[in-house]
Amino acid sequence: MRKIAFTDIHGCIQSFEALLDQVKPTKNDRLFFLGDYIDRGPDSKAVLDKLLALRQNGYHLTCLMGNHDQELLISLDDLERREFWLKRWGGNKTLESFGVDRPEAIPAKYLDFLEELKWVHCEDDYILVHAGLNFYTEDPLLPHPDMLTLRNWYHTTNYEWLGNRKIIHGHSPKPREHICERFLALDDFKILDIDAGCYAVHLPGLGHLCAFDMTNKELYFQKNTDEMNWK
Repeated sequence: MRKIAFTDIHGCIQSFEALLDQVKPTKNDRLFFLGDYIDRGPDSKAVLDKLLALRQNGYHLTCLMGNHDQELLISLDDLERREFWLKRWGGNKTLESFGVDRPEAIPAKYLDFLEELKWVHCEDDYILVHAGLNFYTEDPLLPHPDMLTLRNWYHTTNYEWLGNRKIIHGHSPKPREHICERFLALDDFKILDIDAGCYAVHLPGLGHLCAFDMTNKELYFQKNTDEMNWK
């Protein structure tokens, strides 16, 4: 049995399926998804369909909330946030993938899936979260909005509290070379960002989807194969 983490798919279904072909998960494996399934990429609906199908077919999935997933849910009721989500966060691509013009028209099973996402998950000696942990709170593992949005937080890490555990997260896109360097230092640094910026094919060093086999200590990378449209 392997335990494998993925993050920040952002609607890039072809890249996601190609990465799964590399990883070749079985129904004995445990798959962990760290959020941001939607927005920016061409087919958020297909990504959610793939996750639902994997679960329906007997694969063991643990799925966490990302800030983009939460923003869609907020946009159901907050019209000001909705405009921001549509224009600045790539929410328009998500609606296009569903063939609708407003988030409340997305079928309930997809909204229910997003509503049920966990904020943090502990597995063996790993802490899995979308963006990071706020070490200024009394209990960094209690659900907190910062789990979805933190950046540049490493200097606050309480290593005494962390002990032998390691934090695996996404949210802040990093070049493949940076991720590999941090992976080699994981035993000492104890934090690994596996967001390789799949959607960001227009930015130097990014444009990859990454998976981390936590059991065998192995990284997988898949170059973006989706047709990205930035209009």
